Amino acid sequence: MKKKKISVIVSCYNEQESIPYFYEEITKVADQMKSFHFEFLFVDDGSIDHTLSILKTLSKEDQRVRYLSFSRNFGKEAAMYAGLENSTGDYVTLMDADLQDPPSLLPQMCDLIEQGYDVVGTRRVTRKGEPPIRSFFARRFYKIINKMSKIEMVDGARDYRLMTRQVVNSILTLQEYNRYSKGLFSFVGYKTKWLEYENIERVAGETKWSFWKLFKYAIEGIVAFTTAPLSLASVLGFVICFVSFIAILVIVVKTLLFGDPVGGWPSMVCILLFVSGIQLLCMGIIGQYLAKTYLETKKRPIYIVRETEKD
Repeated sequence: MKKKKISVIVSCYNEQESIPYFYEEITKVADQMKSFHFEFLFVDDGSIDHTLSILKTLSKEDQRVRYLSFSRNFGKEAAMYAGLENSTGDYVTLMDADLQDPPSLLPQMCDLIEQGYDVVGTRRVTRKGEPPIRSFFARRFYKIINKMSKIEMVDGARDYRLMTRQVVNSILTLQEYNRYSKGLFSFVGYKTKWLEYENIERVAGETKWSFWKLFKYAIEGIVAFTTAPLSLASVLGFVICFVSFIAILVIVVKTLLFGDPVGGWPSMVCILLFVSGIQLLCMGIIGQYLAKTYLETKKRPIYIVRETEKD
C-alpha cells in the first residue's frame, strides 16, 4: 500500500534561533510515524537574519526539507497561503517555528484524520505566559466577532491544524488579498475535531506580534467576516437624525412660547462635538470597508517568491 505524504508548512520570519529546535523535534516525530512520507516546507517571509541560510543548509542535508523565500516581508497570512499552494502532501499541517505548536500532537491528529475527520485543529485552553491585558482583549474579540458574524470562530484556536487535500484545495479557491485564515478555515467548514492543550511559550527568539499588531489583525477579521459595523453606522445615523429632529421641534416650540433668550451655547458645543465624533466614527468604519475593496480590485499577488530550494 502506497504511503501517504504529510506536508508540514512552517512560516518563518527572523526565526534563526528557533528553527534548529523545531527541526530536531519535527524530525523525531516524523521518524516515529513510519507509515507516512514527510515534506517540511519552510516559508521564509523576508527574514533579515540568518533564517534563509539555515534553511539552505537543512535542504542540502535533508531531501525532505523544502523552502520558499519571499522578496520581502508579506506577512504570516501570505506565508501560510504560499505554503498551502506549494504543498504536495495528501495531508497538510501548519505550524509555527517557535514550538508553540507541539509536533508531538501530530500522530494523534493523523489517527483522527484516518478515522474520517477532514480537519483536526488545536486550541489553547489557557493563555499562561501572556500579558493579562492581551488575554482579556483576545477573549472579548472572540465573543464580539461570534455575535456579529455568521461564521463561528473558536476561542483559543491556533493555525496549527491537520487538513486533508480536499480541504486545502477548498481554501486555495479563496484567493482574496486581505486574508484572515482563522475565518477562512471556518468558512470552508468540513468535519472538524478540536484537540485542546495548555499554552506553550516560545522555545527561543521573540514574538513578532505586539498588542497593536494583534489589534489591527482583529480589525482585519471583523471587516473580513461581518458587515455588522456598517449596520451599526447606519443605525447610529438614523438615531442621531431622529434625535436631531425632535430637538429641532423642541427648540421651535420653546422659542414660539417663551421667546429666544441667548444661552445654552456650552451644551450646543458639546452636542456638536459629540455628533461630529459619531460622524467621523461612521466614516472610519465605511472607510475600512472601502479600503479593503480598493485593495481587492487591484488584484495584486498575495506573495512574490525570490528563491526556492530548486534555484
